Amino acid sequence: MDTTLRRLLAAIGEPLVEVAAAPSGLDVLLTGLAIVDPDDEPDSYPGQLVLVIGVRGRAATAALRAAARRGAAAVAVKAGGPADVLRAAATDAGAALLLVRPDVRWERLESLARDVLHEGGAAGDDGSGDLYSLAQTVALLTRGVVSIEDTASRVLAYSRSDADAAQVDELRRLSILGRQGPADYLRMLREWGVFNRLRDGEDVVRVDEHAELGIRRRLAIGIHAGHRQLGTIWVQEGAEPFAERAAEVLVGAARVAAGHLVRRRSQQAPGGRWERDLVAGLLDERASPDLVAGTFGLNEDAGALVVAFAMRDGDAASQELVVAELLEVVSVHAAAHRRAALCAAVGGRVYAVLPEVRGTDGALALCTEVVAAARRRSDIRVQAGIGSPAARLAGVPSSRREADRVLDAMGEAQDVAVFGEIRAEVLLTQTLGLLAANPDLRDPGVARLVAYDREHRTDLVGSVVAWLDAMGDVRAAAERLTVHPNTLRYRVRRATAIAGLRLDDPRARLVHHLQLLAAGRHS
Repeated sequence: MDTTLRRLLAAIGEPLVEVAAAPSGLDVLLTGLAIVDPDDEPDSYPGQLVLVIGVRGRAATAALRAAARRGAAAVAVKAGGPADVLRAAATDAGAALLLVRPDVRWERLESLARDVLHEGGAAGDDGSGDLYSLAQTVALLTRGVVSIEDTASRVLAYSRSDADAAQVDELRRLSILGRQGPADYLRMLREWGVFNRLRDGEDVVRVDEHAELGIRRRLAIGIHAGHRQLGTIWVQEGAEPFAERAAEVLVGAARVAAGHLVRRRSQQAPGGRWERDLVAGLLDERASPDLVAGTFGLNEDAGALVVAFAMRDGDAASQELVVAELLEVVSVHAAAHRRAALCAAVGGRVYAVLPEVRGTDGALALCTEVVAAARRRSDIRVQAGIGSPAARLAGVPSSRREADRVLDAMGEAQDVAVFGEIRAEVLLTQTLGLLAANPDLRDPGVARLVAYDREHRTDLVGSVVAWLDAMGDVRAAAERLTVHPNTLRYRVRRATAIAGLRLDDPRARLVHHLQLLAAGRHS
């Protein structure tokens, strides 16, 4: 699977490697990884990351040039002395140069790099995320420093930020470098029963700070598939205290990570492209409920509810990135609320299907958390629409349509709304949409009034709508518009004359109101 050098560095950069040269930029594709000893027979490395072992510093110059001539996109060399000669050689050859810290074990770098290269293509194609993006998401939601390990305490992925270097303690640094953590600390963890608790349950384990060992406070949770432990998520406290809901975030993150690790073990693409497509198919009636229920172990006859999340504004380029990040945030929080929650991104929106849900209280809490987390993470305004609970899994498409309609009808001031609570706004939005989409239903008089406003830079449409919204109460409408009542009376008379409005007829008044609202919305 192809991924870019930029993505690789975002996942495993400091403290393992640093970029010394990138003549073709950081967006070059990496097609794989090769390990080269200078004494080996030369081979072909088209688009690959080549790890040059056995030599370091300037002594690796010849091997670097040879790898670049044979197609290497990037070459990793152990640092040793000034890098000017290596940097110049890489620039001349057109290959990126990665300087590896002397104390980094090659097998650690190889393992992490292969994981990123293997996962990157599947995760990058549609923004589903992998273990590295999950670690980054958990770090942002918990305000901590995250690592995900297997049951042998090998680091599979970890979070990175500009501040990490100053925040990490010795245990995390040594773990990432592939060396054993402080023996006394590991012994204490065993004596306190931490490893047993991580192995036996889904509870979040809190580990106190030990300044004498250079160890900061931690939260940890086991990653489980059934009764079998697959790994552990560790969150070290950073420069600020853990977030208030950090423990709940970890519960959801462990459930998401379990899916990644199960798929890795079964040689499926991380993020489960086929499974995500299946969820999307359930949402738009392309996949049968019995197939989805059988695949995910759900009860087809149990209730379900759909929540839709959308970015309020932003350009198309940024939206694609935000949707990918939002999907990861929603997945973590939804899994914390409902173990069997299903998530997918469809058409620029992110959906969560919450199985076996009869009411909306849990969905409201979920949406509030996601909206707040998205704003903290990306400073992006996200809104959430909640559909009505469906009696069976087959009702998911209907719940999804309601959630979409809620998003379409929500005002700018709302962050979260439930279909049942804004049903009138939803129906009005759909009605106005039908009027706007069907020219035969439009009132020519209203069109004349809109044209008059545009030509004379007035707002007679707004004045009449305010009067109609106030049910003819001139003083209330004038107060809303901050004008004198006599001014509003004049505007209404003027608009009536221009458009031929019949405001004394109840049915005509209703039609005028709808037409004016539609005109104002689409003018």
